[in-house]
Amino acid sequence: EVQLVESGGGAVQAGGSLRLSCAASGFDFDDYFIGWFRQAPGQAPGKERERVSCISYFDGSTYYADSVKGRFAISVDKAKNTVYLQMNSLKPEDTAIYSCAADYASGDYDGCPYGEDHWGKGTLVTVSS
Repeated sequence: EVQLVESGGGAVQAGGSLRLSCAASGFDFDDYFIGWFRQAPGQAPGKERERVSCISYFDGSTYYADSVKGRFAISVDKAKNTVYLQMNSLKPEDTAIYSCAADYASGDYDGCPYGEDHWGKGTLVTVSS
C-alpha cells in the first residue's frame, strides 16, 4: 500500500522541541518533492494549508516559511525513506496539524509539492504558553 505516515507530534510548552517524521511506504522518495504543511485545528474548511518546509530530492534544496526560519529544519534519511522536521523554540502559534505531502517530479517555484500525489493523515502539535 502506498502511503505517508507522520509521527512525532505531541504537546509541549513554548520553547520546547519536537521532531516529526514522515515515513513513506510502497514507494521511494527518489525524484520527489516533499513538504510539510500545517493547518490549525478548527480552521475553516477549504482554507489552504500553510506551507512550512519543503525539500527537493533532486538537489536537496530546501524551503522554509518565514514564520519558522531559524527554528525548524527539514532533513531526509534516504536509507529509512523518511523525512524529518526538527522543530525548536516552539511557539503557541505553531499549534497545528502537521501533514507531509510528496509529488513525483513536480514542485512549485519554492520546491514544494503541489499536493497532488501523496498525503499523510497528519500529526497534531500543541504548544502551550
